[in-house]
Amino acid sequence: MFKCGIAYPRCKWILPLLLLCAIIFDIIALAGQGWVETESGRVYASLWQTCDSVGNGNYGCRSIMDYAWGKATAALFIIGFIILIVCFLLSFVALCVPQIPVLRVIGALLLLAVILQIIALVIYPVCYTRDVVSGNENYLYSWTYGFGWGSTIIMFGCVFFFCCLPNFEDELLGNVKTKYFYTSS
Repeated sequence: MFKCGIAYPRCKWILPLLLLCAIIFDIIALAGQGWVETESGRVYASLWQTCDSVGNGNYGCRSIMDYAWGKATAALFIIGFIILIVCFLLSFVALCVPQIPVLRVIGALLLLAVILQIIALVIYPVCYTRDVVSGNENYLYSWTYGFGWGSTIIMFGCVFFFCCLPNFEDELLGNVKTKYFYTSS
């Protein structure tokens, strides 16, 4: 016999694990030093500061928080991160106590976090190249910047699942009779 659909009781814990991965990716993006690098390695920048080589392997760093866009980028990214942590905690409440209908609330909060982080991840390269970049060197947006995008993409995928799960609440609780593709006559 072929079962129709996914075994929801066994798979329902995937969403908090995906949110945990998004949290880890956000932590890497917030703490990482490689948001921007030059091909020569002479300049590198993080969300917080930019550093130029001054010779002999020494770097002179200056804060990106001196710019209004730097403060806005950091604030938007951190607010999105805090909302992500709240959603992670609420996902345990939603899946452990299914009588409390918070799945769509989690989806809406995640959508808000995604919007905030996308704005931050778009503001940063535009304003960084406009205000900080000097010279003709090629600047590459590097691995920690990529982790910020990775976290945002994972959260965006989870938005759909948290918004669609209430439609399958009976399957989650095991209140529906199993459907089969083939039945004998």
